[in-house]
Formats: sequence, structure tokens, C-alpha cells
Amino acid sequence: MLITLLFVALLAFYVAWNLGANDVANAMGTSVGSKAVTLKQALIIAGVLEFTGAVLFGHEVTETLATKIANPALFAATPQIFVTGMVTVLISCGVWLQIATSRGLPVSSSHAVVGAIAGFSWVALGVNAIDWSSIGLITIGWILTPLISGAIAALFYSQIKHWILDQPNQVVQLQEWIPWLSTLLLGVFGVIVLPSLTEPLTNFVIEQTGFNIPTYDIPLLTGAVAAVGLTIISWRQLQKTEEVFPNPQSPIPSPQSPIPSPQSPIPNPVERLFARFQLLSACFVAFAHGSNDVGNAIAPLAAIVYINRTGSVPTDGITIPLWILILGGAGIVGGLAVWGKKVIATIGENIIALQPSSGFCAELATATTILIASRLGLPVSTSHALVGGVVGIGLVQNIKSIKFQTLKGIAAAWLITIPVSAALSAAIFSIAKILFF
Repeated sequence: MLITLLFVALLAFYVAWNLGANDVANAMGTSVGSKAVTLKQALIIAGVLEFTGAVLFGHEVTETLATKIANPALFAATPQIFVTGMVTVLISCGVWLQIATSRGLPVSSSHAVVGAIAGFSWVALGVNAIDWSSIGLITIGWILTPLISGAIAALFYSQIKHWILDQPNQVVQLQEWIPWLSTLLLGVFGVIVLPSLTEPLTNFVIEQTGFNIPTYDIPLLTGAVAAVGLTIISWRQLQKTEEVFPNPQSPIPSPQSPIPSPQSPIPNPVERLFARFQLLSACFVAFAHGSNDVGNAIAPLAAIVYINRTGSVPTDGITIPLWILILGGAGIVGGLAVWGKKVIATIGENIIALQPSSGFCAELATATTILIASRLGLPVSTSHALVGGVVGIGLVQNIKSIKFQTLKGIAAAWLITIPVSAALSAAIFSIAKILFF
């Protein structure tokens, strides 16, 4: 059994590796494409935050994958069948993610895992073993996610374009908008990340003082302080810009027109400030992604470890040991560093040409869409949301700027992810069933 666990752990690491190579582009692709950060900086930042998110908060996302797609109660009498099925899930998921990554296609690891679980369940116990309502929700999410994210990104970018970028006095306009942009950024991302981050502090305060503090009080206070701090820092950055451009009526250079002595690769001072906002948004997305999607790689391993320890199939969720979280986090970081460049290039450069202002809107729309979907209980894909956001911005800028050939490849990969991973899983499980049972 020890050899089996070691083999399964290596498979989970392999899936996490491919997940890191493919999915982390969701956080950093637009930042690299808009030149807000270099590829090397993106790999380092995303690596640290993905690993931190996976280890600290990755335990929250495994229950649906372990108990909602296939009905574990049906495997209660045959836990070995369930273990074999979860091994085939890891193999088929890892293979499909590697194929997609090698072609630079951003696909949904969540959908790959769902398809793989459905595939082995069908072969093992028949069509009734699959929770078709969950599959239906995923299909709805697949259709709605890019549409909603694209609409939100188009709304955000059209307003920024109208009130700031198309104005003759961009710096002055941006100065007025900074408090609102800071509040919007930290509000959207804070709702996703801060409640989880501040929960231990809230519990500690309640234990020490005896006051029953509402769950969202500390996150709201933290977000408000952060928004004020970001506003003040951003205003100071604009003051430095005014030293270069003392006349408020002086034209702002285009991205192609360098200003005197900047260290930044982004010559436009307004876009340079947006680059700071975009980098912050990318950090939040990376942390949230690590905490949410690591379960796609380690949930099957956690289920197998649970069965090995208790002799029964988990039905009410899984407690994940810390070493499994660390394994998943390390795999994500390794895959991102070694194989992540292709998908980052696809999202950041091969759909439309991005500036920091447009990249910021794409990431903000992505986060907003995921937040709305989670409130409605819809399973969604970060890949779908971000691609939809980038396309929405392209529609506002110029529909001719969108590279539809790239989109065709991405859409094809989305369409076939569930059936391909299901077929792979079903085939591998069938072979394993013949060999071992």
C-alpha cells in the first residue's frame, strides 16, 4: 500500500504541475502581455502566491470533486474500485492538461477533473452513478462565464476609456478617479480573499474578548484601510509624474513615445500607474487560484489517503493532511516555472494587444464574474472568465483587433475538455478493471 500511495502522490504532483503550467496564466497572462511585469517577475510572484494560497486555504475546495460528481455511497461496498477510479482521474487529467499546455491552450482543470470522474463512474457503475445535475450546472457555467466576464470587462474599460484615457488631461482625470479605482479593486478582490485570510484573526479576537464580531467586520476594516493606503501611494506616484510633466495641459505620450529617463518599459505615465493596479489584481487572482484550484490535483489523492486510513469511502468531505497541500502547491509552482510560458503568451499576447489599463479591466472582470458565480453556486472556470474579459475589451477597442484564429483554438479546447477527459478516464479504468479485478 505504501508503494501505491507513493505512486498516487507522484500522479497528483504531475497533475498539479500541469495545472500550474496551464491555469496560472489566468493570473499573470494579461500582466505579462501588457508589460506590467516581465515573464520572470510573473513566474516568481505567481509562484509564491499560488503556493501560499494552496497550502493555507487549499483544503476548502475538495468536497464537491470528491462527493458531488460521482455518488460515493454507491462505492461504499467496493472502496478499491473507487481508489482505482481516482487513480485513472489523475492520469487522464494530467495527460489532457499536458496536451493542452503544449499547444498553448488555456483549458479548465476543473472541467477536466469533472469529466474524468464522470468517465470512470460510468464504466464502473453505469450512467446512474453520475450526478447529471452537476454536469448540467457546469455546462451552464461554461456558456455564461465568458459572456458575463466579457460584458463586465467591456463596461469597466469603456468607462475608464471615456473618463480617463480619451480625455486631453489624463493625469488630472486619473487623480480624481484613483480613490474609486482603489475601492473597486480592493472591494472585489477583498471579498474573494480577505474573509479567508482574516478568519483566524476574527476567531482569535472572539476567543480573547468574548465579543461576537460579525464575520465581515475585520475584512471590511482591512479593505478600507488598504484602499486608503493604495489611494495615497497612487497620488504620490502621480505627483512624481507631474515633475516630468509640470504643465497639466501637456499631452501624455503614447505607449510608443518614451518620456525622459523612465526605468519602466511602459512610457505612458497613466498606463504605468494602471500597471501597478494590474499587478496588485494579478497577485490576488494568483492567491485565490492557488487556494481554489489546487483541489483539482490533490482531491483524488486525499480521497485515496482517507480510504487507506479508514477503509471506507468519504461521503461528507475530506480532511486534507498538510503534506498533501504542500505537494500540490509545489507541483503548481514547478509547472508554472517550467511550462507556463506558452499559455501566458496565448492569453497575454495572442488574443488582443493589451495595455495595463485594459489588462486591469480584464482581471477585475474575471474576479467579479467568479465572485457572482460563487454566490449563485455555479461552478465556473477562471480560464473562461479571463478569455471572455479580454475579448470584451477587444470589442470596445476595435473588433478587428481580436485574433479570432486564436479564439477558435481556445473554444475547441473548451468544448472537448469534458468528453476527452471522460473518454480517457473510461478507457484507462476499463483496462485497469480487466487487469486487476
